[in-house]
Amino acid sequence: MRIILLGPPGAGKGTQSTRIVERLGIPQLSTGDMLRAAVAAGTPVGLEAKSIMESGGLVTDSVVVGIVADRIEEADARGGFILDGFPRTVEQAAALDRMLSEKGLALTTVVEFVVDEEALVGRIAKRAAETAARGEPVRKDDTPEVFKTRLSAYRTQTAPLSAYYASLGMLQTIDGMKPVEAVTEDLFAILDAHVAGATS
Repeated sequence: MRIILLGPPGAGKGTQSTRIVERLGIPQLSTGDMLRAAVAAGTPVGLEAKSIMESGGLVTDSVVVGIVADRIEEADARGGFILDGFPRTVEQAAALDRMLSEKGLALTTVVEFVVDEEALVGRIAKRAAETAARGEPVRKDDTPEVFKTRLSAYRTQTAPLSAYYASLGMLQTIDGMKPVEAVTEDLFAILDAHVAGATS
């Protein structure tokens, strides 16, 4: 099962990814982690990424897709994977589709967590206040100002992916403002339907 989870920062993608990993035994692939691993391993695409990063440039879409292409060949990802933080743009989504097609693969489903952005900002502010009250350092990402900037970047770059995947008939949406357990139930209802469809 090859899954993409969409939704703005704080929508609960990380929490739900962990539950999919536990239940289906497929890896959650973070582009940041894959990039670091490819650089450390000195793979051809990792070396290309390293030279770009060392010169202060942004890693190109083709390099990122190349890193994903290498990673999904590994044994643990042969039964499927969850993509986290990729694709971020429609261009990346189209490049991912082409790469999977060349391998004779396709995405199973794209699930978007639909959330109220104002409520999310409130949720983050509450989390920051609780962290500070415990005397723990507040993550830089957890300040409302930084969070609003991340939301704005998401709206501009990543939100158009919803329309892209909807046009392909692949997009499923979940109310991400429900309690965590209810979101998990909705998510697994979608995934189980795909499993049932594949075996029928």
